[in-house]
Amino acid sequence: MTKETQYPDYLREKALIERDGFKRIVGVDEAGRGPGAGPVVACALYVPPDQVSSLAGRVKDSKKMTKKMRDKMYSFLVTSFDYAIGIVDNKEIDRINILEATKVAMKKAISQIPDVDYALIDGNMTINDLTVPYDSIIKGDNISISIAAASVVAKVTRDRMMKELHDQYPLYGWNTNKGYLSKKHIEAIKTHGTTPYHRMSFRKVGR
Repeated sequence: MTKETQYPDYLREKALIERDGFKRIVGVDEAGRGPGAGPVVACALYVPPDQVSSLAGRVKDSKKMTKKMRDKMYSFLVTSFDYAIGIVDNKEIDRINILEATKVAMKKAISQIPDVDYALIDGNMTINDLTVPYDSIIKGDNISISIAAASVVAKVTRDRMMKELHDQYPLYGWNTNKGYLSKKHIEAIKTHGTTPYHRMSFRKVGR
């Protein structure tokens, strides 16, 4: 794999603009589907065609960036682009399940972007009542620069939320495991029980 192909591009967005006439295409991604504690966070972010060059070769799947890289890119993205965040807490996750909660978070984020007319969504998602047309793209954060940018904002937003929750409940290591069920996290649940932020419907948490 060459250095160039390690980064997502704007080809899908460009085709939708030039071929189909769409004007405001947002990339959408989430953070926090897998953890046993905390919310799921989605971001919708609009990259205008004339600003793509500011991201080319700089932004990619947030999981493939270092924390320092993500934090720097996050600061640039949230001050340079239209974006919105959708959050669904652990209680709602337990009530409707994590997949449905992820869809709700994505819809919340998309609905807050003015004049959005198309969405590129990471993953294998079917969202029946979304108000705009969309494509769901498996591993979209490796393919679409708009999705990759959204992935950075979603992850940094959620990581910072988990750091704040860690300050309330430091025994579970959420500052490092972000709520994922690491060995330390599972042992802490066994020893100290759960918190109001745990997802009780998740295996190894409430069952």
